[in-house]
Parts: sequence; structure tokens; C-alpha cells
Amino acid sequence: MSGYWFALALAVVLVLFLVVLLRQRRLREKYAAIWLALAVVVVILGAFPGLAGTLARAVGVETPSNLLFAGAIVILLGVCVQLSVEVTTLEEETRTLAEEVALLRLDVEHLAEAGRDHRGNDDPAARAQDDDA
Repeated sequence: MSGYWFALALAVVLVLFLVVLLRQRRLREKYAAIWLALAVVVVILGAFPGLAGTLARAVGVETPSNLLFAGAIVILLGVCVQLSVEVTTLEEETRTLAEEVALLRLDVEHLAEAGRDHRGNDDPAARAQDDDA
């Protein structure tokens, strides 16, 4: 029975830790929702230990701990897929921004060159003297 109290206390500590991370803006709400939902499930299973056994029998699993491990693996796989999608999106945004910066830099160089031409340096020899100076 002490294992259930430990799980319950651990879930409460997890919720407090998530709240601190949220307040410090080190964790976004969409990620915290997953972890808060998981903590609520752990609290419910810790408060009602017979529920894990009932769920295990309903699913056809021998022991409740095997069901918990299988559930944990599924949740972690879901988190990994979600984070992979986020990383892919961020990589695409970074590539797009790098391309836009390169195009803007090219535009600035063209504008600077056009500005030199408009100062009356249409003569290539005069432009070469400006470049040397």
C-alpha cells in the first residue's frame, strides 16, 4: 500500500514542478497539458489502487503493473512523435528565415550599389576610385 502513496506524492510533486516551469515560462501550455493529464491519471490510480487491477482485467493484462508500463510506453512514444513534429516545423521555419535573410541581404547590396551609381559615379573608372577609397 505504501507504493500507492509514493505514486500519489510523486504526482503532486510533478504537478508543482510543472506549475513552477509554467510560471517561469520555461514550459509552454500545450506541453504542460500532456504532463498534467498524466499526473491526474497517476493521482487517480494512486487514490484508487483497485482501479488499476480492474482496468488490467478489462484489457486482458495479467498484472496491473504491466498495463502501467504499456501505457507509459505509449505515452512516451506519443510525446516523441509530437516533439519530432515540432522539431521538423522549427527546422522548416529556420530554413525559410535563412532564405529570407539572404534575399534581404542581396536587396540591400543592390540598393547600396544603386545608391553609389546615383551619386554621379556612372563612370566605371570613378566607381573604381570610390571602391579603392
